[in-house]
Amino acid sequence: MSDSKEMTPTAATESAATLLFVDDEANILSSLKRLFRPFGYRIFTAEGGAQALEIMEREAIDLVISDMRMPQMSGAQFLQKVNERWPETIRILLTGYAEIADTIDAINKGHIYRYISKPWEDNDIVLSIQHALRHKQLERANQGLEELTRKQNEELKELNTNLEQKVKARTEELRQAMGFLETAHEKLKKGFITSIRVFSNLIEMREGAMAGHSHRVAELSRAVAHKMGMKDADMQDVFLAALLHDVGKIGLPDYLLEKPSASLTSEERGEVMKHPIKGQMALMALEQLQGAAKLIRSHHEHFDGHGYPDRLQGLDIPLGARIIALANEFDAAQTGTLLGKRLKATDAVLYIQEGGGGRYDPAVVEAFTLVMKSTTSAVVERALHADQARSGMVLSRDLMSEHGELLLSKDHVLDANLIGQIKGYSQVGAGLTFYVYDK
Repeated sequence: MSDSKEMTPTAATESAATLLFVDDEANILSSLKRLFRPFGYRIFTAEGGAQALEIMEREAIDLVISDMRMPQMSGAQFLQKVNERWPETIRILLTGYAEIADTIDAINKGHIYRYISKPWEDNDIVLSIQHALRHKQLERANQGLEELTRKQNEELKELNTNLEQKVKARTEELRQAMGFLETAHEKLKKGFITSIRVFSNLIEMREGAMAGHSHRVAELSRAVAHKMGMKDADMQDVFLAALLHDVGKIGLPDYLLEKPSASLTSEERGEVMKHPIKGQMALMALEQLQGAAKLIRSHHEHFDGHGYPDRLQGLDIPLGARIIALANEFDAAQTGTLLGKRLKATDAVLYIQEGGGGRYDPAVVEAFTLVMKSTTSAVVERALHADQARSGMVLSRDLMSEHGELLLSKDHVLDANLIGQIKGYSQVGAGLTFYVYDK
């Protein structure tokens, strides 16, 4: 055993690894202990294979170095037993030049990591041990990554399964709601639209400060569509698509729903950008909503072609989608989810007008501007508490809970039964304020 070079322990010892030296010569065991003690390893020694196996029964050994020539049990036999019982332990053989045949046998049966010839160079054996332990650490890290990947794949599979179940459940609810359109009766038609608005509200229940967003976008979209002279059937598609434009976000995690668009990472943006297609897929099985579903797919397209998911440009984008795109971002600019800061209504109008010809259709911007100017001449309304309600009053706004849940839709006529329910709701701690037309 030569000390041809002076060695110093490295600062980063292999996490206090545990070594076992096996040799029938006490002086060799002492030399090995003296050589490796400064490196911070836990060290055990054994004078034969049987004693070494007893130590391994009670201690977790990372690496074992065994001499070849030992009485009762050779190094090859000992390392074969180690391989059979503790295959993760690194196995190194000390051998003389005259023991090639036995070394080959040890390689074949004990699957040793490597063999070191005696007498050894101290630097060589130290480097060999360090390399072997680092190799073991890399294997453990790789196993950990593989296990993490397996768990993440299982979680992703479960998430996809849950998402499919949610989409199926929501689609079934909408399929049932479609029955209201199968008759020409006006009351059933209004009931269907109210059902869609309730479903839209269910989607928004996860969105915290964004509660009411879809309803505001739907009302503004309908007003702009009317200003542009759209037919009633097309206008209804715009209204329904605006109510449900975020249905594809059902499967997104909460933190993505709350994060402003401007601060999304590229990976997060990629996930969010899938929701228009998912929204269309959720509704495509419903014949009555196919027109609305097409608008949902395209409501993030930009007039200049820089939107998503299909990079449509100009008049290739359906008119209804161009309208919803503007209304959606007008509301998002005021809630802070578009730019990361809240804009006043007047500033949000300027932001939209500045985007004409770029993000938005100039014709839609013009109609939107006219709608915003006309709001100053809106109908006169009154704010009431529950005990002031009377039968025959007509709601001038949607009646929302303090959490943004839709209770009654705009233009609903109050009757004694509804007033009683409203009073009951108020008595459990939610003091409601609702608005009626002032006749």
